[in-house]
Amino acid sequence: MAASIDNRVFVLILQHPHEQREALSTAALVGATLRNARLAIGLSWPGLARVYGAAAEPRRWAVLHLGPARAGPSAERRELTVLDRRGEPLGDPSAILGGLRGIVLLDGTWSQAKTLWWRNPWLLKLHRIVLDPPRPAKLGRLRREPRRDALSTIEAAALALRHLETGPQAADALTAALDRMIDAVRRPQRIGFR
Repeated sequence: MAASIDNRVFVLILQHPHEQREALSTAALVGATLRNARLAIGLSWPGLARVYGAAAEPRRWAVLHLGPARAGPSAERRELTVLDRRGEPLGDPSAILGGLRGIVLLDGTWSQAKTLWWRNPWLLKLHRIVLDPPRPAKLGRLRREPRRDALSTIEAAALALRHLETGPQAADALTAALDRMIDAVRRPQRIGFR
């Protein structure tokens, strides 16, 4: 399947080497669906520009951060929250979100994602985005998720792009690709013999 959907915000996926062996890994599907995406497999990289493959300004990038956003008692629930350096939600993140050129997703189990986070200190220079999905993960029907807010990589990319792109095309294409994958897993093709 060739990449077919243009997306303005580049999607860079850092995948833990052990995750590529998982049968239900969705990171490669993101790259197969979006033109502006890259999957990098490894544990550490010297910086954003090196793994991205071109010059990149960290202030124009965000990383989907591990863990929930802290919210006060009167705070409204948001699907996408930008955190400040202290981990507090920003009141109006529209200027930051509108200026983003790319997002970084960490692909692996929670412990593998934490390993990627700590082995790549340059991630601390990026804006941090926390997702709070409105529904449990679709892929959670096929595999056990450790938390309600846990999403597969493709679902996290789709939810983030739904808020970052000007139209729904990229998010819709990712969701459709995931639906096709789930259908294929649920209904394996039968091989007929003559």
